[in-house]
Amino acid sequence: MYTNFCVNCHLLNGKGVPKTSPPLAMSDYLMNNIEESIKGLKFGISGEISVNHEVYNNVMTVQGLSNDEITDVMNYILHSWGNSHDKLITEEEVSGIEP
Repeated sequence: MYTNFCVNCHLLNGKGVPKTSPPLAMSDYLMNNIEESIKGLKFGISGEISVNHEVYNNVMTVQGLSNDEITDVMNYILHSWGNSHDKLITEEEVSGIEP
């Protein structure tokens, strides 16, 4: 899922594109804003966010992923590139998140 939907902006190494697409690797935003990150995958993101002390102000469009696909992507990025989350995201958790 990551390769099909995320790699163009966040790259294979999760480091993103400076000034354009924030990193997912070792991302303070990701690790401190799990629910907001899930919302971004479900509903898109626009406006300013701060990731690792750098401001990004771009648009991430809705990717059209199902709840189980979002669950898979979130668990992949939360456990890749030096990220470590103490629990797995569940499909029930994802399906319960509203805009």
